[in-house]
Amino acid sequence: MSDRPNILWYCTDQQRFDTIGALGNPYVRTPAVDDLVAKGVAFTHTYCQSPICTPSRSSFMTGLYPSRVHNTRNGNDTFPSWPPVITKLIADAGYTCGLVGKFHLQSSGKRTEPRIDDGFSYWKFSHAPRDDWKEGHDYANWVRAQGSDLNALRKSDDPVPVEFHQTTWGSEKSIEFIRQKHDRPWLLNVNIYDPHPPFVPPRAYADRFDPLDMPGPHFMDSDLEAQAKLSECDFQDKIRTPLEHDAKGAQARYYAMIALIDDQLARILTALDETGQRDNTVIIFTSDHGEALGDHGLMYKGCRFYEGLVRVPLIFSWPKRFAQNTQSDALVELLDMSATLLDLAGVEAPEYLQGISLNSLLEGASTGDQHRSFVRSEYFDALDPHFTGGTGTFATMHRTRQHKLCVYHGKNVGELFDLETDPWEHKNLWDDDGYAAIKNQLLAESFDAHVLLTTDMGSERIAPM
Repeated sequence: MSDRPNILWYCTDQQRFDTIGALGNPYVRTPAVDDLVAKGVAFTHTYCQSPICTPSRSSFMTGLYPSRVHNTRNGNDTFPSWPPVITKLIADAGYTCGLVGKFHLQSSGKRTEPRIDDGFSYWKFSHAPRDDWKEGHDYANWVRAQGSDLNALRKSDDPVPVEFHQTTWGSEKSIEFIRQKHDRPWLLNVNIYDPHPPFVPPRAYADRFDPLDMPGPHFMDSDLEAQAKLSECDFQDKIRTPLEHDAKGAQARYYAMIALIDDQLARILTALDETGQRDNTVIIFTSDHGEALGDHGLMYKGCRFYEGLVRVPLIFSWPKRFAQNTQSDALVELLDMSATLLDLAGVEAPEYLQGISLNSLLEGASTGDQHRSFVRSEYFDALDPHFTGGTGTFATMHRTRQHKLCVYHGKNVGELFDLETDPWEHKNLWDDDGYAAIKNQLLAESFDAHVLLTTDMGSERIAPM
């Protein structure tokens, strides 16, 4: 690509797909993201490759499924030396790459996350909005430099007000990068911690969202029995009714955090306008995975593959070249975002790459009807003793246009949903004899996909024997 664009890649943490006003949610406040939808392409059926942080981020940062990267759980000690992350490939192709916020390809427990050969020449790190790290936490240092104390703020009556908030810091550092003199194209990867739990927005935003006005989660009484059958499978919180979860209160606080994100994103976009870089900057808005938010009697995240957990926002805006005010329902994986980033940066896709570039859909040359016939997600032994006692679970999701198959391996339990008649997944057809043939077909397809897409064949073959 002769005229390579700048790339602003804004990734939130744990944001569901159904949290954007322009895409059908009347309860949130997202004018900046709404404007990106109006001036770009929104992929409404985008799926992460794992419903928790590290494997999902490892996947889209390499263009491979988590099991192929050999990075399938949170809390891991190291990151594999192969494959290279896509920002390294993009930097090697002549881009200046910057990171603001979270990276999370390795654990930040008891340490700041060790650097890898990541391609970033601008690195402003904040794994989480706490002050747990003795060194290397740029956000806590920033708060301290302004004469405040992050731990004290978190315990105050107004926990971390807007002026000291990590989302605000993210915008400050992003604007600093954007305003630097750049003699070549740049990529800025902004990774905001919100709307990740705990759901504690600044009071100025919390007061704008009344729990009584919230619609509440997607829940039926039968969900409690359904979740009891899956109780051996890892999850961060207990099975409860929406009232017991205070689900509407959580939803209000979650939406307040998203409103803060939107306002802070708007500041970054303004900086692009003021520096004359907006016209030649691709803007991407997405998240690493979703949030249960009370659906099915669950809160937070873990080993389930419901739409709220694995379906995420993905919006591209570049009016100079991409279609505008377009919503595509093509089945898309975050791996495809990875492939698209390489495509935009003029990097030849490595042979091992498992994503499919979205460029033809973005430019209107393809409708996306044949983009993918299925999407998959994985959860492999990602146990977390802090929440579950460390039972460990292996599970996979295989989602076609109409059906979703979830297999909890070794548990003798699974889920099958007809998404056309049951879009919020309340009726499990796994044991329904009338769906036995469909179930068997999807099991075979899922097994084939797993073998073909995640098997590591080892070193290069150089001879017949």
